[in-house]
Amino acid sequence: MKNEIDLTVKPEFIGDYKDGYPLISKESVVDWNMVTDEGTIINLQDAKENFIVKGYYGIQNKGYGWALSYNADESIDSTYFAKKIKSAIEYRDSFFKDASTTAFRVFNGEGDGIGGLTIDYFDGYYMLTWYSIGIYELKEDILEALKSSVEYKGIYQKKRFDAKGKYLDDADDFVCGQKAPSPIIVKENGANFAIYLDDGAMVGVFLDQKDVRKTIRDTYAKGKTVLNTFSYTGAFSVFAALGGAKKTTSVDLARRSLSKTQEQFRVNSIDSKTQDIIVEDVFNYFKYAVRKKFLFDLVVLDPPSFARSKKHTFSASKDYVKLLKEAIQITNKNGVIVASTNAANFSMMTFSDFVFKAFKELNSKYKVEKSFSLPKDFRVTDKFKEGNYLKVMIIRKIK
Repeated sequence: MKNEIDLTVKPEFIGDYKDGYPLISKESVVDWNMVTDEGTIINLQDAKENFIVKGYYGIQNKGYGWALSYNADESIDSTYFAKKIKSAIEYRDSFFKDASTTAFRVFNGEGDGIGGLTIDYFDGYYMLTWYSIGIYELKEDILEALKSSVEYKGIYQKKRFDAKGKYLDDADDFVCGQKAPSPIIVKENGANFAIYLDDGAMVGVFLDQKDVRKTIRDTYAKGKTVLNTFSYTGAFSVFAALGGAKKTTSVDLARRSLSKTQEQFRVNSIDSKTQDIIVEDVFNYFKYAVRKKFLFDLVVLDPPSFARSKKHTFSASKDYVKLLKEAIQITNKNGVIVASTNAANFSMMTFSDFVFKAFKELNSKYKVEKSFSLPKDFRVTDKFKEGNYLKVMIIRKIK
């Protein structure tokens, strides 16, 4: 059994932890000086030494750890992790039975009971992502638990826990089993994606947008001109093209987005020469499009929460209204804007306010036709609202 350290919780935070709030904050604990090593199992207690919750110490974003168990006698070991992983797999049973989708999330951090850890599935391969040194220190027990809980071709990992929150690339993404092809071709709602499990922080597609991509393909794309901004590897463009779009235009600043987007079109038997793929700062492209009086039937806005180029800095919480106004100006009347953000620091209500403000400032009218948050496989808990970070609105421009 691992050594455990008792820490005292300040009175004003006790109710939150008893009510199931999973993130252990720096401010909530009296005596962090008692613990030095990330990965240490900690027992939170009140001033009278009454047990509240068991967790682990691991610095991640605004937190200093995550709650794990309300049983004071529970050991945090491979048996504990196996129980959590098996429960998560069972919750996603329908995904494993759906041959049209072979890539999805099987464990989503605090939504499945272990903050700081996600596990994604790619056609028989599993990829763990560690978000703090603390959870990584528990790696051996978690790996043992995963191996005992699933059948797998191979297991990979990503580390997202250096001091600046950046990806740690130390050439050991492969963990065990057999190595995956590079790329491995997976399916999402019948479409193909080329995925790289051992090529840096990103694998080639963001799985949390699956429902939005399907809706674009099935409902909005046919016969339309589509602009996909911050396009990464062109996943939205692929689904639009498969849905019968007249033409797609993908814009991203990253140079490798060109070859990566061409590849995603190719694995779906779409000639990338019939589509426009532009390596450019999105904000510069907006200015160019306005100058040239380009208009699109469907515009996808899916920026990172924070981005910096040579001339522009973008923060979703500060700059989304401005970004949306740029998009509105190059959207046809009766056209559609897919406005998306993965920023966790504001609510869907605030995001709706951004949309209202942008249209009002341009004296334009709109109607929200659909909205999305995270899909079922990205399981969340009501006790931690910040975990449901994805906010997407499909907006019809009326005037």
